[in-house]
Amino acid sequence: QVHVVESGGGSVLAGGSLMLSCAASDSSYCMGWFRQAPGKEREGIAALYTGRALTAYSDSVKGRFTISHDNTKKTHYLQMNTLTPEDTAMYYCAIDIRVGCNYWGLLSATTYKYWGQGTQVTVSS
Repeated sequence: QVHVVESGGGSVLAGGSLMLSCAASDSSYCMGWFRQAPGKEREGIAALYTGRALTAYSDSVKGRFTISHDNTKKTHYLQMNTLTPEDTAMYYCAIDIRVGCNYWGLLSATTYKYWGQGTQVTVSS
């Protein structure tokens, strides 16, 4: 059984920064971050595929958020800068451990098999 655990959420003022971490029990190839605000659909915001050093970002976070990973720690990260109240949501990380994961759909939830429990990010003005 693959386990995925997020950490690093919290409350911050607009303009501030947070870093989320996602620790997995297995090495992964597709790694993603999603978020869901109340009343809205889950949104893929950042992802990477280690097999080809590919990254993908949604327009809503491009230029402000950065995804990275540390294979030795089986952990990937989401550095979030210049946060706004519109970034308030539950944030989920997700992974797929297959070399042939769906890297052409990195921001699609269907790419990922294993999900964390979520961590809340609240940005106040």
